[in-house]
Amino acid sequence: MNAPARSPVALIVLICVAEIFSMTGFATYTTLIPVLTKAWGMSNSEAGLVSGVYFIGYMTAVPVLASLTDRMDSRRVYAFSCLVASAGAVSFALFAHGMASASACQFMIGFGLAGTYMPGLKALTDHLEGTAQSRGTAFYVAFFGGGSALSILVSGALAAHATWQAAFLFAAAGPLIAAPLVLWGMPHKAPLPRVQAALLDFRPVLRDRRTMLYVIGYSVHNYELFGQRSWMVAFLVFCASLQADGAAQLVAAATLAAMINVMGPVGSITGNELALRYGRTRVIFIAMALSGLFACGLGLLAGLPLWVVFAVMCVHYFLMLSDSAALTSGMVAATPPQLRGSAMAVYSFVGFGAAFLGPVVFGVVLDLAGGRGDRMAWVLAFVSIGIFGVLSPVARFLYQRDGRRAA
Repeated sequence: MNAPARSPVALIVLICVAEIFSMTGFATYTTLIPVLTKAWGMSNSEAGLVSGVYFIGYMTAVPVLASLTDRMDSRRVYAFSCLVASAGAVSFALFAHGMASASACQFMIGFGLAGTYMPGLKALTDHLEGTAQSRGTAFYVAFFGGGSALSILVSGALAAHATWQAAFLFAAAGPLIAAPLVLWGMPHKAPLPRVQAALLDFRPVLRDRRTMLYVIGYSVHNYELFGQRSWMVAFLVFCASLQADGAAQLVAAATLAAMINVMGPVGSITGNELALRYGRTRVIFIAMALSGLFACGLGLLAGLPLWVVFAVMCVHYFLMLSDSAALTSGMVAATPPQLRGSAMAVYSFVGFGAAFLGPVVFGVVLDLAGGRGDRMAWVLAFVSIGIFGVLSPVARFLYQRDGRRAA
């Protein structure tokens, strides 16, 4: 299973295409929240919990799966995880009928992402160095948005024109395409000599201050990003229902959400290029602050023309993703190669812990403030995920002050 040597561009293209296929189930459930909450009689809090369980699956698996890439071929971890993700999506289509069963299936799909997202990045960065590594990371992180967009677009269309079960069967097919692409397309890289430590001993990573700063930044980023992603379609459906024609069509909202997600790759790559030119720290903090401000104001858009809502959400999504690649490429560059898998495990575990909290907090606030039919409830729910970005200038001041003291 050893593929021939490939150019950096070929490696980046191959792993990004595989990433898109591996993520066909990523946003299927969140796209169908308006359908499934109605069909199963779930509250917004329960719907947010099911969304969050996806990230519990991710967090449960990523410490082991990402760390294993320091000890064995990343491609094997990737292929195994694709099978788990596919099985979870098939199970959702066949057996899910309420919060408990849906949560179990979401757990499996999240487990699958844990073994494809960071292990896929590890498989790529093991073959790249310097600027090529930074730009390769930027494109890989950016194509997460491409995978999200495809998942939203197709899931919404299938649910509208066929059944929601058909959307999950589509979600199951993508990982089965991604697995052979990586297994037979990516070249093998022998694991480097590692620091002598047990598989789940993350102390060398936790003691590395530079790496942990990126971990904290990634957590703030994910809290806002996944809170917004999980409720984007539901918010667009609500906004559409307030229009004169009452056009609250799921397929229309899903199409708009997919188009908004396309701004992710643009923002991620642009942010990384700006970080290479002007410095990672500056770009990361500016992007976080602006994104947080926009997030806090998104709920105020309800009732405005839908094209205004769409345009502002595109700008917000661009800003929200502008620090993504800069954070991840910074973490990769700051970590010794022999610890890279363990660092990715900590980075993902803590970051996706925040990703779990975002959708859940959003749903709870939405329920407590009046529900999905209340405009002020949406305002407060968006504030709940944007507040940490708004406070990021304070974190930057403390970071710079500590740096001056250390000097």
